Amino acid sequence: MASDGSPVRDAREKKKKKKAERSGTDRADVEETDAQLEIQRLTAAGHAALQSRDNNAALQSFRSALKAATKLREKRLQRTCAFNLGAAYVEAGEPQKGLDVLSRTQPGERGERIADLQFNLATAHKALGDRTQAVRHYLQAAQLYRSQGDAAAEGDTCVRLAHCHLLGKEWDETAASFQRAAESYKLAGNASAAALTLKDAGKHMLQSGHSSSDNIISVLTDSLEMSANISDQQTLGKLLSDVALSFSQMRLFSEASECYEQALPLVSSKPHRLAVVLQNLGAVYNNLGQYQQSLRFHREAAALHGSLGSRGAQGRCFSNLGFALVELGELEEAWESYLHAQQAFRDTDDPSGQWQACEGLGGIKLQMRDPGKAAMYYKDALQLLCKCQDVSGSVQERLVSELSEALQQKLLLQQRGPASQRTIPERHQTRRQLWTTAVRSDVQQRRREMLNRENAPSDRMQHNQTITSSETHLRQEQEQADHHNTLPEANRNLNNTYNKAEVNQQILPSDSSGSPAHGDVSAASVKPRPVQMNGRLPLVRSTVTPPLTQPDSHEATPLMRRLKSRFCTVM
Repeated sequence: MASDGSPVRDAREKKKKKKAERSGTDRADVEETDAQLEIQRLTAAGHAALQSRDNNAALQSFRSALKAATKLREKRLQRTCAFNLGAAYVEAGEPQKGLDVLSRTQPGERGERIADLQFNLATAHKALGDRTQAVRHYLQAAQLYRSQGDAAAEGDTCVRLAHCHLLGKEWDETAASFQRAAESYKLAGNASAAALTLKDAGKHMLQSGHSSSDNIISVLTDSLEMSANISDQQTLGKLLSDVALSFSQMRLFSEASECYEQALPLVSSKPHRLAVVLQNLGAVYNNLGQYQQSLRFHREAAALHGSLGSRGAQGRCFSNLGFALVELGELEEAWESYLHAQQAFRDTDDPSGQWQACEGLGGIKLQMRDPGKAAMYYKDALQLLCKCQDVSGSVQERLVSELSEALQQKLLLQQRGPASQRTIPERHQTRRQLWTTAVRSDVQQRRREMLNRENAPSDRMQHNQTITSSETHLRQEQEQADHHNTLPEANRNLNNTYNKAEVNQQILPSDSSGSPAHGDVSAASVKPRPVQMNGRLPLVRSTVTPPLTQPDSHEATPLMRRLKSRFCTVM
């Protein structure tokens, strides 16, 4: 009989112990596998909740996944779950919590999800207003995506980077980032996204003022060529109207009219955008001198803006219409159009629009040989001018000159009698400076009074006494109205000014939203009368559909809801 310490007993005990250990290991493996499957399920549920915009449910799922992962030995799995939770906080509008979680996330081997981590850190910093850190992390993410051969992700990151530069009004950097995004999208085979980013690149190249016309035209032309790959009509219509606006600002009106004409049927289902395109088309044809063709667009735009309750935009359309009618010699109808414009600008408390309408009315009255009423309108225009900021001094000089001419003609009529009306020169003839001894002192006195008012400390003169340009006025409109939107970026002004003797055209940017906002265009041309005008006059003014509508919603994104942050699945 073997003793308790016999070799046989010892062997049996060891065998039982090994069997028990194997059984325990198997159970642990089974439990770990079950936990991983549960984490996978929770992660999938979190992604689904994000797509349905249920951020609370997404946070709950990702928290549960992280809690389950902490019970396992797999560190990489824990990092992945923490990464998703941090990204979910950013997506839910809690960037500080997201940044705290993401900052504790330690990447694994070189290249393992590092690019996505940098992307999410950048998104969190941007949401917190730290643009410098956001730019730094987006640049790192873009470089890492490139090294990994992920061109699509690099393109998305460069678009985000462009939006950061845009917030700092760094136009050159903004344009360069959009161009890099376009190159990445081309490599990824996404021609439609490349077209949209090239359109934005061209717009900001123009805005920076540091790019040559040839380079800008090349970029815009490439955008148009690639736009053939855009299947969505609304997106294509917005691109065409945006490119048309850029061409308008470059005074390439023939190219602009062609783009607007192509965009017209594509935006017909969106009344606000349609109104803006009609308005800009009319302004472009005004600039081309094709006034008869422009009348239909002015009238349709005015009617549509009126039905939409866009009273200010309707007033600009009436001003454009009055401008065209004056050129066609239809003074009575032009008079009515400017009266409609004046009332619309009064209704919207727009002194900039009002003084332009008054100048137009004054010019018509002067052509109709009623210098007394013309002088009255010019005086009103000068008074309204005092309420505007950032106005070119040349505008005030022009109005003073027009007022003095009206007063001079009035005096001549009084001296010569009614028969002298037949000798008054027509408005389309070269303007002559008829400074007679009888009126010189009167005019000089009026100028002195204006200068004194300019320097007076009264509340009314607290604003700069230079006339507000259409560009500045539109920019203010846009900030108040939210870029357009109904079409994001409404009333966003990207206008240029230029020297041209008989033209005071305005074309509104092509992105507007409901109030005009994310992608619409509207135009307003104001040429009070066909007389020689000196000074720099506004060229383009418009409501806009956000080129960058919302910094985080770019046209190049897929149809599925675009998330601010990047998430990873659990393998």
